[in-house]
Amino acid sequence: MNDNSKIMELAYEAGAILLENGAEISRVDETMRRIAGHYGVDDENFFVLSNGIMATAKEFARTKFIPIKGASLDKVVAVNQLSREVAQDKCDLGQLERRLQEIRAMRTKPVWEQILASAFGSAAFCIIFGGGFADSIAALVAGAALWVYMLFVGSRHLSRIVSTITGSLLATVLCGVMFRIGLGTHLSNMIIGAIIPLIPGVPFTNGIRDLAHEDYIAGVTRLLDALLTFFCISTGVALAFVLDAAVSGTMQHLEALTAAPETAGMVVQLVAAYVGTVAFAVLFGVPRKYYLDSGLCGTLGWLLYLILVNHTGLSVANVVFFATALVTFTAMVLAIVR
Repeated sequence: MNDNSKIMELAYEAGAILLENGAEISRVDETMRRIAGHYGVDDENFFVLSNGIMATAKEFARTKFIPIKGASLDKVVAVNQLSREVAQDKCDLGQLERRLQEIRAMRTKPVWEQILASAFGSAAFCIIFGGGFADSIAALVAGAALWVYMLFVGSRHLSRIVSTITGSLLATVLCGVMFRIGLGTHLSNMIIGAIIPLIPGVPFTNGIRDLAHEDYIAGVTRLLDALLTFFCISTGVALAFVLDAAVSGTMQHLEALTAAPETAGMVVQLVAAYVGTVAFAVLFGVPRKYYLDSGLCGTLGWLLYLILVNHTGLSVANVVFFATALVTFTAMVLAIVR
């Protein structure tokens, strides 16, 4: 393999790792061009889609199908850092190849850490959506059981569609059972907390970002994938209520989300926001050294949300916009500092 082919192969591998683990299209394209250009390949052509990369250069051509999977942002961070070191001339080809192999071999978060994150994330978001402490305990149990199922059954033996439907079905059934035996008083809050780990936050956000960068095919594909996941979640919840009605003879009444006075205080809400954000950082594979930063971003966003909702006449859409803007700005500042 000549030098140009070797360089393109390594640039392609870096792009593939990014795309497999939840990076947006513009980041994948920029990283591959940065690596290839730094080592002197000036006739490269990359075409990146949401589930594949095509790359050509002199005496090099490659294409590969990359299926849409979950996010593992620690690998995205590692490749980002590596590409910056390449641009700063701190890494030769041999070191680049070895580092990429190490990044691909990086293990996911331990099973116990993922299960705890799903459990406490479910409990925290149950509180954020207005549930009481008893509701959050029920959501914690259901969230833990959900992630055990997704890790050991859904991801190993079922398609993503079927695993999402059955996972949300399991979480909803568990919430219904606990509600019937008296553990929890607000079924709606319990269910929304329990199924929150299934929400496809990274694909949905990346779909919007891809559209903003005029990568319309990739953006629409990722948004459709996220919408399909939403549909699967709602299907699982609906099936749980149908099964419950078939067994008990009556359809369980589902009230609107309520705000329990015991968890409505500012301190409890901000603690829940912090815990919930860190929990999702774990599930999305964020490096551990950024857990505190992620939690800070989420907490500041929720603090602004609560202040604007309670003390201004702004619409919910405007409140969400300003809170999201603060989260994004804080994350960008922390990214530069860190």
